[in-house]
Amino acid sequence: MNSIEQAVLLLAHGSPNSVDEVPDFLLQVTGGRPLPPPVIEEVKHRYGLIGRSPLTELTLKQGELLASELSLPVYVGMRNWRPLIPDVVHAMVSDGVSRAVAICLAPQNSRTSVGLYRSALEKNGVPFAIDFVESWHDHPLLIQAFVEKLLQGWDRACTEFNARVPVIFTAHSVPQRTIIEGDPYESQSRETASLVAREAKLNPEDWNFAFQSQGMSGGPWLGPSVEDTIRRLKEQGHRAVLMQPIGFLCDHVEVLYDIDIAFKKFAESQDLQLRRAQSLNDSPLLAGALADIVRAKLR
Repeated sequence: MNSIEQAVLLLAHGSPNSVDEVPDFLLQVTGGRPLPPPVIEEVKHRYGLIGRSPLTELTLKQGELLASELSLPVYVGMRNWRPLIPDVVHAMVSDGVSRAVAICLAPQNSRTSVGLYRSALEKNGVPFAIDFVESWHDHPLLIQAFVEKLLQGWDRACTEFNARVPVIFTAHSVPQRTIIEGDPYESQSRETASLVAREAKLNPEDWNFAFQSQGMSGGPWLGPSVEDTIRRLKEQGHRAVLMQPIGFLCDHVEVLYDIDIAFKKFAESQDLQLRRAQSLNDSPLLAGALADIVRAKLR
């Protein structure tokens, strides 16, 4: 069998493929610590409402597009669900990989995401060279990919409501203590949003930034929240908002439930209509950004 000298490893959070898999998935997320039954039932309810999470399917597709761009093998490993990172590393060893560029599909660096992916990768040792990408939140092609989706959604929303509909950029919240201890995540998330807004030629009053999906444990979480931002925009007289999550690269539960169901329902309770820009998913520009990062590492 021929050995593969160079390869790419994409790392992602992982997601259950069905509601029945949710309890086992949550045990993987918590490292085996059982959660209260009401929490498990609530998560199952959310997955039930969206049908299924397409995260794994979309991430594998992103890997296929990247492989086509590079003419290199691309592996995909998940921290919390199949295909699990250790299993994928084992497959890479079997294939004879001697060097890999590892990219987390979370562009902004946080120890709660990128840090955990790296720990999962290095936990049992990796018997080949790894070039680990710490962050890529400001890559020009990533910004262009978000701009493309934003302008498509914004044009539709502004036409529908005959107004300059305000944009809310979002990223997943993290505990405040994480930032206090030096995590670059907040500043990188805000920078991504600012770059997208600038490249889309939005006016300062056209856009806002909020953190979404705050947790219930570990002390205070980063804000402002989406709910507080929606209330403020309502007070300013707006009738609609457009959301674009710039911390996520594909559809999954935080997009399909948190935004499309929960935040939409909350906005309606405030007499606002909520629209969302499409996720990057299989965006050629996203694949181009990833390919550019790999080429730079392999040089």
